[in-house]
Parts: sequence; C-alpha cells; structure tokens
Amino acid sequence: MNPTPSKRPPLTIGAQGYFFVGGRYADTASGRTMTGQMYVEYQIPHEVSAPCPIVMIHGGGQTGTNFTGTPDGREGWAQHFLRRGWPVYVVDTVGRGRSTGNAATYGEMRAPNLDMALDRFVAPARAMLWPQAGRHTQFPGEACPGAPVFDEFFASQVTSIADYTMQQALNAEAGAALMDRIGPAVLLTHSQAGNFGWLIADRRPRLVGAIVAVEPNGPPVHDVEFLGAPDWFRDNPAVKEGGLCHLPLTYDPPLAPGEQLAVVCEKEPQGPGMVRCWRQAEPARRLANLAGIPVVIVQGEASYHAPYDHCTSQWLTAAGVENTFIRLVDVGLRGNGHMMMIESNNEAIAGVIMAWLDNTLPSRN
Repeated sequence: MNPTPSKRPPLTIGAQGYFFVGGRYADTASGRTMTGQMYVEYQIPHEVSAPCPIVMIHGGGQTGTNFTGTPDGREGWAQHFLRRGWPVYVVDTVGRGRSTGNAATYGEMRAPNLDMALDRFVAPARAMLWPQAGRHTQFPGEACPGAPVFDEFFASQVTSIADYTMQQALNAEAGAALMDRIGPAVLLTHSQAGNFGWLIADRRPRLVGAIVAVEPNGPPVHDVEFLGAPDWFRDNPAVKEGGLCHLPLTYDPPLAPGEQLAVVCEKEPQGPGMVRCWRQAEPARRLANLAGIPVVIVQGEASYHAPYDHCTSQWLTAAGVENTFIRLVDVGLRGNGHMMMIESNNEAIAGVIMAWLDNTLPSRN
C-alpha cells in the first residue's frame, strides 16, 4: 500500500533512535548466541507536553508495527501520541521481529496462521465463533487474501515463542529493564502483552505511571476456547497461577509455597453473550504492588474479548486495584475488533485513551 499523505503539519521530532534491553549470552549446539533481548525504538517530540513517556507493547504474533502505521497507510497510535506531545517507545517483544529468536534458545516457535488471522482479527463474521463477531465493521479494507490491505496486514505477522509462560518470564524481565532505563512511564499493552504489563508493574510499581490495557489477555484463571453457537464458550483447563497471568503476582496476604489462589466461578453470566467469570473466593487477596497504579481497560464491540474483559476489570477491583473499564460502544465507537489500533477509527480510539490519561495523570506544568 502506498502511504496516505497526512493533511497535518509534519511531525517535529527532537530525538529518535533505538536500543536493546535485557539479553544474556547462551550456549547452543550451533554456538554462543544472545537470548532474552528486547528491541526498543523511540521518538521524542520536539515539544514534550505529556507528563511522562508511553511504552507501547504489541500482542501475540505481532510486532511494534501495530503502532507505527496501519496496513492502509494511515498514521498509527505512535504518531497520534507524538502529535499530542508524548515521548513514544515502541517495542518488539522478546523472540519477535527485531528481538530475534530461534528454537535453539526459545524452543518451539509458532508460525502465523491465516485462518486465525481472518477469524480472530479481520473477518470474524466468517466463522462466528463468539456472539458479537457479526458486528465487526472497522477493518480498513477488504478482509480476504489477495486484497491489498489484508495482504499488507498478514505480511506483518511473525513467528513467536510457543511457550506462553516463557514469553511472560522473558518479557517481564526485559520490560523491567526498560522501565529501569526510561521510567517512570505509562505502559500501553495489547492482548497477550496484557500479561507482561501486570508482571512489569508488579516488579517496578514505582516506575509505572499508569497501565492502558487494550483488550488484555484474559479472562482470569482460565483462557476461553470459542466453540460457536449454540454453546459459544468453554474454559481452557490450564490454570493461570497469578490469576491474571501464568506467573505469580504479589498478593497480600502472600501465598504460601505451593498454595494456589482460591477461586470460584459465577453460576450465571452477567449478560447475554458473556462468559461466566472466575473470581477470587472471599476474602479476596490484594494485588499489593498494582494497587495505586491507575488502570484503564479498553474493549471493542465486536472483538473476541467482548464476552470477557469485564471479568478482568472485576478481578482487579476485587484485588484492590481501581480501574476504569471503557467499552468503546459506550462512547459511540462501533464495530471494532481486536486489532483496533490499525482499524478505520484508530485515531478516535487513541483520543479516548489520551483523554483518560489527561484526566488521570498529573499535569507536567
């Protein structure tokens, strides 16, 4: 796709570049290599007006290109934030893109899957795996192989580490190193990176100014398997040790060695098209390091997250973490899927996020 010329004045950048955080040398059968490194690129606007930088962390099978443009050539969230005076740091998570990885260091790697990209991201009405899928309208082009915008999108999909627990451990470590280098900062996470955001904030609570969780990995305790009508959902049997993620988080009272969180499942879903939420048994333990960090969860109307992001919000609330839950449909933004940062109304969604940050963070002046 040819870029769409912006009708706005050129961006004035005061500084830009890249660096790596994390990483260590490892011996493999083919020789010594590096593992665990995370690529970070940054742009600092000439006139900074935001109170701190924002770090954008992409989801599964993706790279930082999710935020630096769109498959039909429009500006991405990185540019929208830069125009509003935000220093922006965009990463390729460990084992992805320019944070290169291979099976010798990370084990099995998962390749991009065409059917999953269509059914989950751009054309969910094709398979109707969840009740809201037919409401999707915002992919910025024809959603099928051979269509230029879709081909541009699918070309951006990359291999990634298959072991979710390993992904979380490696990205929590590299993300903490990034915060040590640039913090305090806002973490903007998407999808799978929601796990990383909770873990990074748990490790560096004083360096995380806020968390913008765009459809974070969920729901708590068990991931959802999508069946289509009439049953729609079932729980994946794997249990998330930390409730929100596969690795432990800091709860108060702390868990004893080998002890698991006590959880219960609600008897009925809270509305049509929703899953039954898992939650902590009372009295709920407090997420000690996340309490005090402002959190917003952003959900699209037609996404596969529409049935369950409310469960994540309610888990946080019960654990003492105040949070704002924004359903985009409730603020007049209809038809969005999971990849909302590249969809036709991506600028309007960025505006919703920035308005929340403006109202939440202390002013720079």
